[in-house]
Amino acid sequence: MTPIISIIMGSTSDLPVMEKAMKYLEEMQIPFEVNALSAHRTPAAVEDFARNAADRGIKVIIAGAGMAAALPGVIAASTTLPVIGVPIKGMLDGLDAMLSIIQMPPGIPVATVGVNGALNAAILATEMLALSDAAIANKVAAYKAGLGAKIEKANKDLAEIKYEYKTN
Repeated sequence: MTPIISIIMGSTSDLPVMEKAMKYLEEMQIPFEVNALSAHRTPAAVEDFARNAADRGIKVIIAGAGMAAALPGVIAASTTLPVIGVPIKGMLDGLDAMLSIIQMPPGIPVATVGVNGALNAAILATEMLALSDAAIANKVAAYKAGLGAKIEKANKDLAEIKYEYKTN
């Protein structure tokens, strides 16, 4: 199996957040890889990874980082693949990481999801892939249809909760 999505994190302390993306991709049966790379501690490895990702079959990169959060931007600077940044909550409730990721210079875009939004990053990655892959498009459509079903079930469950002044 050749991975088509790469999940990168600055360190394994980011794993609890990034696992949400892994679980979604596993559920969607989309091959992915996971690595820890640091823009500050292993800059040569980050650049090597980014330069060679497309040649290895990677189509989208999800990069999670906290604090200085340079990793997604450094990766984006060395590849033409789409990069989705996941700001990881740390200092300042993740605002510092989010601002570091979204404030990229012209020509080096990084799509950015909310703080700790690894699941949304994985969904966005599959939506990108779905543009040219009907099988993935069908999986994404089924997943999104399931979201509506969860809300319908929640409303049925809420209807069962009884209070004297509850009107529904």
